[in-house]
Amino acid sequence: MTPSELATKIGIHPSKLPRLRRLMRVLTVSGIFVIHEAASPDKEVVYGLKPTTSLLVSDEVKSNLSPILSLILDSSVISPFFGMHSWFLEECSTSLFKKAHGLNIWEMAEQDDTYNQLINNAMVSDSNFLMDIILRECGDVFLGINSLIDVAGGHGGAAKAIAKAFPQMKCTVLDLPHVVAEAPTDKHVLFISGDMFKYIPPANALFLKCVFHDWGDEDCVKILKKCKEAISPRDSGGKVIIVDMVVGSGPNETVTRDTQVFFDLFIMCVDGIEREEFEWKKIFMEAGFSDYKIVSVLGVRSVIELYP
Repeated sequence: MTPSELATKIGIHPSKLPRLRRLMRVLTVSGIFVIHEAASPDKEVVYGLKPTTSLLVSDEVKSNLSPILSLILDSSVISPFFGMHSWFLEECSTSLFKKAHGLNIWEMAEQDDTYNQLINNAMVSDSNFLMDIILRECGDVFLGINSLIDVAGGHGGAAKAIAKAFPQMKCTVLDLPHVVAEAPTDKHVLFISGDMFKYIPPANALFLKCVFHDWGDEDCVKILKKCKEAISPRDSGGKVIIVDMVVGSGPNETVTRDTQVFFDLFIMCVDGIEREEFEWKKIFMEAGFSDYKIVSVLGVRSVIELYP
């Protein structure tokens, strides 16, 4: 689109057109858009999408990432960081997020329907994007599994993809009541309400995507112990499948390392942590598991198979 076409499309006031050109220049230099020079001096330049930007446009790709970016850039998530300086100087156990809002992220989601929907949409978007890659690159981690529970699986984005790829598998999503209440019905996936800290129903295997990075070590060990109680023995195929970051794993490239450590800083806002392998091993062993395997197939994230 030309700047004039873009202004018309999104309703920018004509008086702001010169400023829009300046904004688009910044976004071009920073690699968000590509610019095609005008055919003649009396014609406007044309801006186009780059491969990364296409992931944010719903009609360009099936699994667009606009919802998860909307969550990451929401003012409720950004504003706590303005208090980081004073937070570091204080002796307190309250997270940045709770200090700013008086509630932790899960309490806010339970009380605010709009925020709850923002989180659920983001998680479905993330699952749609990731599961295509997981099932293509390491789908064999699901082979031989008869029943699987997606723990804290939200609206079932991951579970639906797994059920579609393995129709013989019984797939269930476990999440809190206010999450399950808003989940769309699906004939291939069963939704049940519950608290993973209290009880996880029995299953051949469990699946946890981006769950452990929300919790400190003590809480993770509690969750893992409930997982161990729920799954079958190892010789019957029992295991826990974790999708999360392993800081230091993946391609040894600057962009990978930058993303991992910056996301660790981001998740610190809600008292979460992105772990290195030795930190993962510590909580696995404390929870009573015997072995694990890390498969780095997702760039900054990995698939971890955890065995009882």
